[in-house]
Amino acid sequence: MAKSAKNQDDTRIIRIFDTTLRDGEQAPGNSMNIEEKLRVARQLQKLNVDVIEAGFPIASEGDFEAVKKVAQTIKGPQIAGLCRSNDKDIDRAWEALKYAGDKGRIHTFIATSDIHMKYKLKMEPGRVLETAIKAVKRAASYTPNVEFSCEDAARTRLPFLAEMVEAVIAAGATTVNIPDTVGYTVPFEYFNMIKYLKDNVPNIEKAVISVHCHNDLGLSVANSIAAVQAGAGQVECTINGIGERAGNCSLEEFVMILRTRHDILPYATNIATDQLTPASRLLTSITGISVQPNKAIVGANAFAHESGIHQHGMLMDKSTYEIMTPESVGLQASSLVLGKHSGRHAFKKRLEELGHDLDDDMLNRAFERFKALADLKKEVFDEDLEAIVTDESREEDRYKLEHITVTSGSFAVATATVQLEISGKPAKTAELGDGPVDAAFKAIRKLTKTKAVLTQYNVGSITGGTDAQGEVTVRVEEGGYTVVGKGSSTDIIVASAKAFIHALNRLHHKQKRLSDAV
Repeated sequence: MAKSAKNQDDTRIIRIFDTTLRDGEQAPGNSMNIEEKLRVARQLQKLNVDVIEAGFPIASEGDFEAVKKVAQTIKGPQIAGLCRSNDKDIDRAWEALKYAGDKGRIHTFIATSDIHMKYKLKMEPGRVLETAIKAVKRAASYTPNVEFSCEDAARTRLPFLAEMVEAVIAAGATTVNIPDTVGYTVPFEYFNMIKYLKDNVPNIEKAVISVHCHNDLGLSVANSIAAVQAGAGQVECTINGIGERAGNCSLEEFVMILRTRHDILPYATNIATDQLTPASRLLTSITGISVQPNKAIVGANAFAHESGIHQHGMLMDKSTYEIMTPESVGLQASSLVLGKHSGRHAFKKRLEELGHDLDDDMLNRAFERFKALADLKKEVFDEDLEAIVTDESREEDRYKLEHITVTSGSFAVATATVQLEISGKPAKTAELGDGPVDAAFKAIRKLTKTKAVLTQYNVGSITGGTDAQGEVTVRVEEGGYTVVGKGSSTDIIVASAKAFIHALNRLHHKQKRLSDAV
């Protein structure tokens, strides 16, 4: 297999391996159910990523089914499943991946740094090497599309790393990943590491060198660029840079760096960049994890200009303060003004432009919500539509908010009366609280009998104006599980109740999936 492809003008094509559904989902609060994973996978298909890592099949029955469903459904990208270097993991991975045929990729790994071998694996280097070779050979017995990762490669002794890479390529690995698992390295060091392998592994040209960088020191994108300059042909990344701890290399940032600085970086990707913003927004709507306003490429302020000097320059020529166009990343002003007189066709078309492909039942529910909201607002914005889709795209909920009434004031104790539907049965109670939100949450706690701890509460406005919807994001924790809930309404107390109930439902589903897997 060639180390990388080239197009006609001799630009080297860098493969994009998206691990949003695996590494990205592992971060606290980012867990997704099968249908949510499929929605993200369909958007990744629109993005035209080269590889989708759909999950860790042996981790749970839910993860196995998600990888299997993605392998059965998604056309175009290769579908990868992660597995440790043992027979049971590899067999289970292929059981899910086989539905993708020759586009199924077994991705197996073992740690190679001294610190991991000594304290985590408790294995000598020679045994680690033997284990890796055996794992790759077993994976290659199922498919020639095998990727091997040297976990914690950035802290691995270079001679041993080179020995490992040579051995797994000889065993059948066609992609070898050199990850900075803990976000420890810096660009020049990482460049030299990749170059060392290029210079010291005799069969290195028989495999694609991949890199997987974490952002613990804020250098994941810079390190990935350095690795590509040294000869890497694949970059592993996630939408919005989500992932373990400080996250992964941000797909949108890496891709747009190559596109914007092609003058000094003669590399390109196959990514449809106009799908970057829809992908970012879809992921945010599913996970409830908002992108910070100053986030590069997809942040709310990425193309906003407030300074008078900047505004003047933009009026004269946009290139004065914009190095890329909003349209190039899919940030387009809507040509349709949606309001109470808008029809279903215009509504559906705008949702499709935003990256949402809803089935008829979900579309009907979302349209009803849209018409109800349009009666309260003069104009419905894209952000309002995202909030509606978020509410209507959830799993079958155990808890549903039926009614909420809150009274409060400067000289009155806040009181909340809440009625829920719990597993199809109505339940109602009233509680006092230190403010209307506290009273509402106490009533919900009483009805659901939850012991979940609220660790974060954020409130914001989805759009401008006094008729704007409020958006509330909460993070709750119980029994070692952390989830994020999101709710929106023109009434901020209702939005708060929705967010808390959403979190409790996600917690219930997560606990249920894990208990079913035991």
